[in-house]
Amino acid sequence: MTVKDRIVLIDELGKEQEFLVLATFGLDNDDYAALVPADDIDSPTYILRIERDENGDILLRGIDDEEELQEAIAAYEEIQKENYQ
Repeated sequence: MTVKDRIVLIDELGKEQEFLVLATFGLDNDDYAALVPADDIDSPTYILRIERDENGDILLRGIDDEEELQEAIAAYEEIQKENYQ
């Protein structure tokens, strides 16, 4: 596993959790990040959309659209295949 960065996210309850950034990638006109909790690297990978706020700061958002989520997962899995070949 190659880790780009560690980031801290705040959940809906205000609790901080550290994540490892496994990959960032573009798909169509959007950018995505693949993350895993730093304290449980064997847990499922989270795929989040990367957006920017009005100040240009990066925001990570969950993907509510099932079709978009499936496309992002497929793109990430393809990246993983290419990295292990």
